[in-house]
Amino acid sequence: MPARKTNFRHIPTGRARSPSAPRKTNAKHGGLGETALPSKTQPKRWKKQGGALVAHTRVFDLRTVRYHHPVRKTTRDFYVVDAPDWVNVVALTPDNHLVLVNQFRFGIDKLSLEIPGGVMEKGEDPVTAGLRELREETGYEGKRARVIGVARPNPAIMNNRCHLVLVEQCRKTAGLHWDTDEEIERLTMPVEKVYAQVYAGKITHALVLDALLYFLPYWQKIKRLKD
Repeated sequence: MPARKTNFRHIPTGRARSPSAPRKTNAKHGGLGETALPSKTQPKRWKKQGGALVAHTRVFDLRTVRYHHPVRKTTRDFYVVDAPDWVNVVALTPDNHLVLVNQFRFGIDKLSLEIPGGVMEKGEDPVTAGLRELREETGYEGKRARVIGVARPNPAIMNNRCHLVLVEQCRKTAGLHWDTDEEIERLTMPVEKVYAQVYAGKITHALVLDALLYFLPYWQKIKRLKD
């Protein structure tokens, strides 16, 4: 997709949520609450006053949102990337390999070693979305799928979430169904080697690192049961 030329001024960081109570993730999927612990030094919550659409693309909307500070009485406009939720999948095979994908990423202009994942439909269940993305990108399917964590990709300028799904007993059972511009190398790698790739700086996608962080306690438990 060709880049859209836009003249932006300096972008101060700001929140994308309304001044209502912070939203919590779905408890039945193991979601984590986002309410901060109260403290005397906690910053004041800015009050949202409105906003407008700046640009619409096929992957996200860019909005300007106006906020008012309750103490300083200042009012400022902030840019927010309004994007759909995403899902990333930690897919574990019976022989304790993880299913990985290697694909070209336009943002960094190079190949990126990652776990399967993609964009969720509005209102879609994270587990359903994760199983679909796993099957379409790699042809793998599995059992005992559940959410093990939720991450905010960049709360300074983005309002979406990335749901992290663990799927066990994964086997290659289906054909591939890539999107128009997708070209993916699929591979499996022993779990310990995957973490070695992380520590060697070979896996750098932040949300993939989040998923592997959440998966680590599960993997440590699996190793204890093997010993």
